[in-house]
Amino acid sequence: MIVVIGGGPAGRLGAMHLAQAGAEVRLVEQRSIGGQCLHERCMTICALNDVARLIEYARTQKDLGILDSVPAVSYPAIRRRICEVQEKLSSVLDVETRRSGVEVVYGAEGRLEGNRVFIGDEEVRADAVLAATGSRPAVPGFPGTDIPGVYTYQTLPAMPDLPRRMVVVGGGVVAAEFAHIFRAFGSEVEIVARHRLLGDLDPKMRSAALRDLAGVGIREQAAVASIEGGARVRSVLLADGEELAADAVLLATGLVPRSESLQGLEKGPDGAVVVDSRMRTSVKNVYAAGDVIGPPYLTPAARREGVVAAENILGRETVMDYEGIPQAMSLRYDYAFATVGADGGVTLSAPAPAGPGSFWDVAGGWAGLAQIRVDPGSGRLIGAAAGVPGASTLLSYLGYLMKQGVTVGDFDDIVEVHPSTDGVYGLARYAAGMLKKKE
Repeated sequence: MIVVIGGGPAGRLGAMHLAQAGAEVRLVEQRSIGGQCLHERCMTICALNDVARLIEYARTQKDLGILDSVPAVSYPAIRRRICEVQEKLSSVLDVETRRSGVEVVYGAEGRLEGNRVFIGDEEVRADAVLAATGSRPAVPGFPGTDIPGVYTYQTLPAMPDLPRRMVVVGGGVVAAEFAHIFRAFGSEVEIVARHRLLGDLDPKMRSAALRDLAGVGIREQAAVASIEGGARVRSVLLADGEELAADAVLLATGLVPRSESLQGLEKGPDGAVVVDSRMRTSVKNVYAAGDVIGPPYLTPAARREGVVAAENILGRETVMDYEGIPQAMSLRYDYAFATVGADGGVTLSAPAPAGPGSFWDVAGGWAGLAQIRVDPGSGRLIGAAAGVPGASTLLSYLGYLMKQGVTVGDFDDIVEVHPSTDGVYGLARYAAGMLKKKE
């Protein structure tokens, strides 16, 4: 029997892959299947951002005289309905997982002590183990994080209603996404970023994303000294002495691997379980995948890691490859990007064409951005990014094509859907033409 600990993207996909290959698989999940992606992170952001975008589009069309009003938000109703949909999705995943042949055990903790496996207090025999116990929010060490009204993405569902003033602490994608959502809902939002907000993004993509955060106060290179309050949060005190009034504070300060239940394995300083490229841990026949092994903390990476672990458990040597895995961020538009190979090449950027979701924004002089990176010697596409409605779907396919070695010349034969907000195809054709002239 193979025991899988954790029913998130890595554990569930790994368990199903094993069961479909004929293995006897027992998946142990303490709560509902689907992991944080379904219950607190990805799907929650999708749900909230759908409402945020609707409000923003309505606001744009009201300003143009097309609509006579902008709808108001009932935050308690949003939260209630989100939970209902999440429960439905979880039940669908449960049925899908069981139909693949996986035995699912709910309400018990799976634990490891070296190569010994426990489900609750009972030790069980296992030929192999896949540990996919996920992560939890990283909570900073400054004072006040335990004051009522201070939330992480995990505890945000307990927020009773929209705050008038919210401070978001963090400088990454999640901080930007939640700031955008609550600003669209009508809250006054301030972001406090220790470094540059979205500093890892390409400068042009970052500039485009910041357009979607218009109206959000952004303090960069700023350190939080403490969160102030008593029975309720009152403010965020910065290291330079500035005090930001707040009715709610959201800590979007990263993730920490949840590996406390996995003992006897080699771990990094942050608790991440150390694995090789085949997802093997330091203990024979014990594998790990997903957030518990540390960055990149991406659902598509976790899914693939789970499958790679399963393949190796089955004796089919498979190596995890992170090249071309797309990353995305949801603001007013989708922002998505993927790269392969080393840095370098020539970068081309251009405004994106108007299409579904961006037509009315043309009145304000903006319809998004497309960008590619090309190896001028071979014409190979080695990077692509887009800040447009639908960018996430586009980059899923482009990431795969880039891994297969697609060149900008190959785009001459592609006939794309119209109307579309995608500007990558046109940029690729332009780059191909420039390379032909150079030759």
